[in-house]
Amino acid sequence: MIFDGGIKLVPLDIVLQTSAEIGLPTSVSFARGLGILALVCTALYAYPRTSILGAILLTGYLGGAILTQLRIGSPLFTHLFFGVYLGLIMWGGLFLRDRRLRALIPFN
Repeated sequence: MIFDGGIKLVPLDIVLQTSAEIGLPTSVSFARGLGILALVCTALYAYPRTSILGAILLTGYLGGAILTQLRIGSPLFTHLFFGVYLGLIMWGGLFLRDRRLRALIPFN
């Protein structure tokens, strides 16, 4: 997520080209806005006191990416489910490191 946010802050030409291909605005300010959003959500996730809020916000961010891929008809397992894979890894990591979440969702 740090890499994703970083390349959108610059923004590299590939970011703007890909945005055009998937039907998103190609302005530099839009790409930077997405980059800032991704980095803020990632920072909230990384900080232990706000990690659950960060995970919720990143889930929404990844949901938007999934919807965008669904809208343009991307391949299922490589493109569309990539956001699902990242979300599962993110929530799994949070579940393993945070007692509050394990208490909220006990797997017995």
